[in-house]
Amino acid sequence: MKLNRADRSLISEWWFTVDRVMLLALLLLLVFGLLVSLAASPPMAIKHGLDPFYYAKRHTLFFIPALLLLFTVSLLNSAQLRRLSLVILVLGLGLMALVLWMGPEVNGARRWVKIAGFSLQPSEFVKPAFVVLAAWLFGESRRRADMPCNELSLMLFLLVASLLILQPDFGQTLLITLVWGALFFLAGMPLRWLVTLMFAAAAGVVMAYLLLPHVADRIDRFIDPSKGDTLQTDRAIESFREGGWFGVGPGEGQLKHLIPDSHSDFIFAVVAEEFGIIACLALLSLFAFVVLRGLARAMKQRDAFVRYAASGLVMLFGMQSAINMAVNIGLLPAKGMTLPFISYGGSSLIASAIGMGMVLSLTRTHHADLSEKPLYTAS
Repeated sequence: MKLNRADRSLISEWWFTVDRVMLLALLLLLVFGLLVSLAASPPMAIKHGLDPFYYAKRHTLFFIPALLLLFTVSLLNSAQLRRLSLVILVLGLGLMALVLWMGPEVNGARRWVKIAGFSLQPSEFVKPAFVVLAAWLFGESRRRADMPCNELSLMLFLLVASLLILQPDFGQTLLITLVWGALFFLAGMPLRWLVTLMFAAAAGVVMAYLLLPHVADRIDRFIDPSKGDTLQTDRAIESFREGGWFGVGPGEGQLKHLIPDSHSDFIFAVVAEEFGIIACLALLSLFAFVVLRGLARAMKQRDAFVRYAASGLVMLFGMQSAINMAVNIGLLPAKGMTLPFISYGGSSLIASAIGMGMVLSLTRTHHADLSEKPLYTAS
């Protein structure tokens, strides 16, 4: 079937308005993640007595719905995206609350819920939905001075952050705090609010260090490695040295067998060992390209909601990627955060696809301007 601009079908209109260059970059990341999973997952599978390609097969299983969701969500208009985000947020927050009582405890944290034999991490889906609705509230604050939109946005942030802290998941808490703060700044909120937010964030870090032993342990080990086990970080850094510029070859890496989370949180180190620093720089450049192009297109949007939502989702994607890579090279303490589209993890892969599908939708060249309509419309 050949598409042309005269055709007014949904698919044809999508094809001629979507950012095809960004779409190609995202597809490259998805495919590269699929390939890297073949190299990174066997050690973990063997360690658990599973088929060597157990995790690679599951990654492939999640790859297909992620691809479909990336495409499907990019077809939606801004009003539909808000409604979808509201549904995801309500369901996600409910599951996050449920996880605190019924979720299995893994490494001292309760973050997952079992659904139909699969482990689901609700917080991964809450993140993009939270960004879209926070952006909508900031957008409304510029248009409707009679509504306490800024206060509602703050309350929404505190609710999500509180549930994350209770799990506990300080990596994700830090991430949504950074993104919400960036949106706050982008929306031109009063400086006193921004200063208050910075002091509150700093106080939160200090309280976490003083009251939670595992947080203090991670920070202490990062500052002074002699105070604890730094196996994962040490092996990850060594992977960059062993891989050199061009790597030891796909499947030939040995250090990945010594890194417990080589298929997820430390997959960037596997890329370094087996494909080399050149491949790492290419991957970093691809992430940077998506972020910079997404921000550039977002800033061209005239509607405040569309501009804030697209910017926030791109920053979420970019900051999570940057944090993961920084942990792998020893610039940040380990946080248990995946590399979007690359790390193993069905929740992360699918939620990232939804988030970037939203970006593709919001940055289409003649995006239907429905964002001035209310969140609900009478039937």
